[in-house]
Amino acid sequence: MKKIQIINICLFVMLFTACNDFLDKGPLDTFTNDNFWTSENNVKGYANTFYQDFTGYGNAGGAGLFYFKTLSDDQAGNSFADWTYQNVPASSSTWSDGWIEIRRAHILMENVEKMEMSNEAKNHWTGVGRLMRAWHYYQLVRSYGDVPWIDKSLDIKDDGYLYGTRENRDLVMDNVLDDLNYACEHMYDNASKTTLNRDVAYAMKAEICLFEGTFRKYRKAEDGQSAPDMTGANKFLNETKSAAVYLMNRKYVLNKSYQGNYNSINLANNPEMIFYKAYKQNVLQHSLIDYTCSSTQLSGMTKNAFESYLFTDGKPMALTTLSRDDAARMYVGTKIIAGKELPDTVLSITHLLKVRDLRLSATIDTALCYVDRGFTRFGSGMSMTSSTGYGVSKYDNKSLENMYRNQTGQNFTHAPIFWLSVVYLQYAEACAELGNVTQNDLDISVNKLKARAGLPPLTVEVGFSDPANNMNVNDLTWEIRRERRTELMFDNWNRYWDLIRWHQLDKLDSSVYPEILLGANIVNDPYNKSVEKVGTYIDGRKNKSRLYNSKHYWYPIPSDQISLNPQLEQNQGWK
Repeated sequence: MKKIQIINICLFVMLFTACNDFLDKGPLDTFTNDNFWTSENNVKGYANTFYQDFTGYGNAGGAGLFYFKTLSDDQAGNSFADWTYQNVPASSSTWSDGWIEIRRAHILMENVEKMEMSNEAKNHWTGVGRLMRAWHYYQLVRSYGDVPWIDKSLDIKDDGYLYGTRENRDLVMDNVLDDLNYACEHMYDNASKTTLNRDVAYAMKAEICLFEGTFRKYRKAEDGQSAPDMTGANKFLNETKSAAVYLMNRKYVLNKSYQGNYNSINLANNPEMIFYKAYKQNVLQHSLIDYTCSSTQLSGMTKNAFESYLFTDGKPMALTTLSRDDAARMYVGTKIIAGKELPDTVLSITHLLKVRDLRLSATIDTALCYVDRGFTRFGSGMSMTSSTGYGVSKYDNKSLENMYRNQTGQNFTHAPIFWLSVVYLQYAEACAELGNVTQNDLDISVNKLKARAGLPPLTVEVGFSDPANNMNVNDLTWEIRRERRTELMFDNWNRYWDLIRWHQLDKLDSSVYPEILLGANIVNDPYNKSVEKVGTYIDGRKNKSRLYNSKHYWYPIPSDQISLNPQLEQNQGWK
């Protein structure tokens, strides 16, 4: 079994990282666990497989973390997105895959310790192992809460671990912080944007510590969680700031193009990128663009998300001095069919986009598309429809031939994983949550994003109170959260986990907040009888409703795991 596992690892690494040299490699069946750990090059090959843990836009056609995760108030899915679990599952890859990757990290650390390498090399590869252990524990904890803490690669004889109890999530996350700090101190400092290195460790640390700091600050005992822990919250928020400062003082600068972070076929020279997932034509491709410009109905932006974008005067919809009209306008445009330019009636929102945050026009189409009113992006390709009327153009690239845009598994644009704008958001939020934010803090972080978006800078004294603020936070914190939402629209399932850590999951209850499943205003298309509406807005509810229950802060432990180890016990609300 050990030989088979190592052979598979080597085969995958060679195929993905050195396809042209594959025939020059030695026989794969010569490797066993005993003779594999003999050189740093082999260790590097083993560690390269962790690259696939970062899903990006998907692995060879599968759904990735961008766009496809529609359980939020940002999108109404082309099929209704309810809670991830309605019942306790028999098994779950979310649970099992995390433990598999943690075991792989332990195998790396245990074997590196035995090898003849420099201390610098040993420390680096141990740092890689501890970084990936931290990354997967973070994802397990945010999903399940208390989990067992395991610090070795288990085998069948490890009864005490296999049948042990769950550790308090706070203690586990303290261990995660220790792992992150070790990785930040000891990993190699290289310039690669596709290799795990010191900068990636700091980027992971900023993300994880922001989640943990805000989670501890806002959790509520009445929902079956521990009481808020301000000491722990402040510790993690300060660690967020220090990690972000490290990266902000590095060589990274904002890319001039916001959309260029998402639709590029080469992110290697993008100055904003810290770590990205590379795709290559005919080697590793994805389907993200295909799903956002094909005949399959798009999971469109919601009315709630659309209204979260500020106007160019820096004000929200309720307070802007500009036109608040949100209705699309009908006009006759053109489309190309069989090489001929023909007239086409279009419901345009160009006039709405002109007075909004520039990120909005980089994220959605200038025309609406829905049932019986298709839209063809760039004047070519397939006619599209959206569940809410708003198309998703953020990831598309008009320079690509259609066959590499709208065919399943043929897209090869690169996916950002960690990048500078996210670090700016993390820094600003941590400062605001700690209550010691200065104008300089805003100017060196979030105001750089606002400048790129064509918006006035944010000030410590915001100057207005948005009536849409329903999270019981101060004006500055609300505006920083708005920046995060609009900057990262549809990205990495961020919005869902943000609502978890802010303890705002109830905002996904569509019976209380119906606008989270509504779409565009189509009052100027009075003759379309096919699309469902609420008033003049497209109805994306699919005749369903999502009801909030505090049990959804945690996923249920799979029943097969409870059967194997009753000491795990089930999460509250799922018993």
